[in-house]
Amino acid sequence: MGYKPLLTHHARPATYTVEARDETGALVPTPIAGEHPLTLYVDKRELVTLMTLGAAPEALAIGFLRNQRLVDSIEEIVSVQVDWEVNAVAVTTRNGLVDLDRKTEKRTATTGCGQGTVFGDLMADIESIHLDDAMRFDEATLFGLLNAMRLHESIYKQAGAVHGCALAKGSEVLTFVEDVGRHNAVDAIAGWMWLEGIDGADKIFYTTGRLTSEMVIKAAQMGIPVLVSRSGLTKMGHEVATRVGITMIGRAVGKHYLLFTGAQRLVKAPPAHAPLQAPAVGEGHA
Repeated sequence: MGYKPLLTHHARPATYTVEARDETGALVPTPIAGEHPLTLYVDKRELVTLMTLGAAPEALAIGFLRNQRLVDSIEEIVSVQVDWEVNAVAVTTRNGLVDLDRKTEKRTATTGCGQGTVFGDLMADIESIHLDDAMRFDEATLFGLLNAMRLHESIYKQAGAVHGCALAKGSEVLTFVEDVGRHNAVDAIAGWMWLEGIDGADKIFYTTGRLTSEMVIKAAQMGIPVLVSRSGLTKMGHEVATRVGITMIGRAVGKHYLLFTGAQRLVKAPPAHAPLQAPAVGEGHA
């Protein structure tokens, strides 16, 4: 096993049951998604407050730091300690965060559910990202993944109000995370990849949410060449996907999809040949 920082394992319950009245006036016990503020402290310095389901708070904190380019490797992190009594996660680093003031002076409010925050220039370092162009997958793999996601037990099926993200190798789902914002779910997967030493070069990233520039940049930073969504995309998301060379597929449900960018990675099955027909009576004879 590779290096792992000291971690708490303090997940919150995913759902809570409240009473609602249906159209007949009857009381109906109804599960609803959790939502909790989680303030991130790095070396005792307050950085940001995330609104989260709380299903994977340690991975979320690590993935946030990774995707904001505030840490370069998991080895830089000594510990991640979550305390829900004060709704905080404390990250201790080995040598402190380099140039933190400069990196955090500019904030961009994102289109994430609720409101996400991205530090620094959204397009910073984008030219340095090089995705593996050798990775290929076929339609059967894509359809297998979509079916696996359809069958996957989820908080959304119980309570709605959340977004889900999955990391897959082929049609096999390696990990699945739900949160109140899709940006949190993708950060939690980024943190899990670092903790487990998972490389993204041959993986597919699936999300239930729309494909924005933030989602494309985060997938590219994680080294994942294929991004699939059951939802649509934004203009900037399309532009960034084209620029970094990611394969972006939207409106993917059942056996239907729209391939927007990176078509070279999706291998289409050759069309079945029509059976040879016998010549009609009187044809083929002199």
